[in-house]
Amino acid sequence: MHVYLYSAKGRRQSLLDELNSVRMTPVEIGPQFFRGDLRLLNRAGGDSHAFLLSAGPDLIGQILKLRRAGCEHPILVLREAANAEDSAHALDAGADDDVVMPVNAVELRARINAVLRRAHGHSADSVTLGEVTAYFDGRDPEVSGQRVKLSRREHAIFQQLVLNARKVISKAAIYDAVYGMAEDQPFDKVIDVYICKIRKKIGQAAVSGHDYIETVHGRGYKLDLDDDAAVTGAMSSSVGLDLPRMAAN
Repeated sequence: MHVYLYSAKGRRQSLLDELNSVRMTPVEIGPQFFRGDLRLLNRAGGDSHAFLLSAGPDLIGQILKLRRAGCEHPILVLREAANAEDSAHALDAGADDDVVMPVNAVELRARINAVLRRAHGHSADSVTLGEVTAYFDGRDPEVSGQRVKLSRREHAIFQQLVLNARKVISKAAIYDAVYGMAEDQPFDKVIDVYICKIRKKIGQAAVSGHDYIETVHGRGYKLDLDDDAAVTGAMSSSVGLDLPRMAAN
């Protein structure tokens, strides 16, 4: 998970260390960032990059610039001391959360994931599709009751499929979400490689042998059930998606 970090100098290194410890990739930004064309942030997939903004005199202006540019990214404010009035102003301006430092990176990740999953229509911490239970909180997925270990990059890519479960997500959107904003994507074949690896791991763990990741030619990928998969039992999502029962062939 990439996050844009606008931090107070006194906590910069501790924040960087904390974020890196929980599979989060901080991208440091400064005042000049907000003077650029923020509409470029609205590329498909980019809205999964959260903003962590240290409270300061420019905070409200920064939040307003992001929201007025159409950015729907999670915005979390990091402040040194509780201040109900200032927190209210930040939330009214468009921030999603307001956190008093110091804060553990595990908690920050959970807060970001909560914003992201609700933005994608999920209310719980996981999605269940047939034999696959996928989590939003950083845990590896479980397939047919066993944990499937994913690398950091595989996990980041799989997370995008999970957030968009049962929907097609383009390769470009996955690339932007995982690797960050770029004007061109010379290495977009790397997504195909990682998708292949994730499919293999899921297919090997699934009793049915189904890999659950569908290629939609010309459009992208989709995490979903397959009509031909030998999956039995109730196919109901733990986030309230009304998934149909699938009869075993």
